[in-house]
Amino acid sequence: MGTASDIKLIDEKGIRLDGRSLSELRPIKIETDVLERADGSAYIEWGGNKIMVAVYGPREAYPKHTQDIDKAVIKARYNMAAFSVDERKRPGPDRRSVEISKVISEALQCAIMVEQFPRAQIDVYIEVLQADAGTRIAGLTAASVAVAAAGIPMRDLVVGCTAGKVDGKIVLDLGKEEDNFGQADLPMGILAKSGKIVLMQMDGDLTTEEFDEATAMIYDAAKRINDIQREALAGKYRALAMERGGE
Repeated sequence: MGTASDIKLIDEKGIRLDGRSLSELRPIKIETDVLERADGSAYIEWGGNKIMVAVYGPREAYPKHTQDIDKAVIKARYNMAAFSVDERKRPGPDRRSVEISKVISEALQCAIMVEQFPRAQIDVYIEVLQADAGTRIAGLTAASVAVAAAGIPMRDLVVGCTAGKVDGKIVLDLGKEEDNFGQADLPMGILAKSGKIVLMQMDGDLTTEEFDEATAMIYDAAKRINDIQREALAGKYRALAMERGGE
């Protein structure tokens, strides 16, 4: 196994290990309505990530002491399947998945019109079937689509993306090796229309100039990712229209 010092992640021409340029996203595919029994669902493939999301609700929050009399409570549960990584993961929630569940819940809370559903809860289950770096932002991006597919009123869609520092250069959408051996990783969640940041974390160090470059790269990519989200939702409603037209 190589170490950070003997792996060259970017070549002399600025090409990364997987053939991408510094500002290029990995391939992204989103589908909706992949689970019949969920109120809303989405499946995302982002690079080597494969993630399923199911949404249930709004429904009465239970137990009752968890209710908020003014708004719905968002309960996101992020989980990595035991087989999702090369070295088998112990089943069940760990400290990392609990932390990611919390930040995704808070990010979705900013996008959903929770004030319309007092005393209710909305459950968002995010299951990582295959992990390849950036699972939290891919899960958040798919969760936003699944909530919209459930017909739950939203102010905006949430778009997730990462940038970071690899071999001294700022790059977009870190892959697995870049995440493991790079110098910094900056995941962000953004409301697509307003540009408001609803999730930001950082692992590693960036200068002010590098941080500004990374966030500008993420904002630009967010527009492209939001187009993919909207196309997935538009496909759902086109299919519904065709079904009704054939009745």
